Amino acid sequence: MPARITLRGLTFEAELPMKPHLPRPVLVVLAIAALAACSQQNDQSAADAARQQAQAQAAEAAKQLDNYRQLVRIHNDEMAVAMGHTILERYPGSAAAQEVQQSLPGIEARYKADLEKRRLAALWLYQVSPMAGGTQSTASLNSLLPSGNNAIRLVLRRHNQWGQSVFLFGTGHGFSCKGTICTIPATFDGKPHPLKAYLPQTGEPAIFIKDDDAFIAALAKTGKIDMQPTLKDGGQQEVIFETGGFDASKWAAVPKGKKK
Repeated sequence: MPARITLRGLTFEAELPMKPHLPRPVLVVLAIAALAACSQQNDQSAADAARQQAQAQAAEAAKQLDNYRQLVRIHNDEMAVAMGHTILERYPGSAAAQEVQQSLPGIEARYKADLEKRRLAALWLYQVSPMAGGTQSTASLNSLLPSGNNAIRLVLRRHNQWGQSVFLFGTGHGFSCKGTICTIPATFDGKPHPLKAYLPQTGEPAIFIKDDDAFIAALAKTGKIDMQPTLKDGGQQEVIFETGGFDASKWAAVPKGKKK
């Protein structure tokens, strides 16, 4: 007959020899042996489960790494950066994470540079439209400062009758210029670059840069232009233009016409 033995809250059954009475120490030894066997079985099950989980995680990391490699191969930097960070966060210390750490910084730097390039390019507006009996082509850029009623735009213009010009155009009452020619304090990428300017005779809220060819040539090599024109409404006003995204190929040429 099996004997029931309770030890540490657990009950075991053991087949005992057919004797009317066994000493209690013998029963205790048998119970301890049964408990040890059960503990070993539990430890083995836990180890097997941990090993299976590690194998599954390694397989998933390898799969994600393969996806990352493919994204890098087709130059999809945006998705490659996202996938790379996922691998580093989910599988730290893995072989997949170690490989990603070697290439991800360069890919991420390239991706961020491309984002900035696209951002700067999107700031420019290129248009071709009728203007005063002719055709004009413009490349224009809004200033970073200020905004609202005092917003100022930088405009590069080609007109088939008036030719090429560069000017600032405001939404207020225009600009002030002492004398026929005045100077606008300006810096190009932080370097002083004062600009000679003049007001239009027709009275628009604009001020024209005298040497437009030199300005355009300098702009093509400049990332940021800071100007301080004087407004009719009073005082100098700082305006900043992020010019680094200018694309001369998008500023269309216009048929030449007879100048008035």
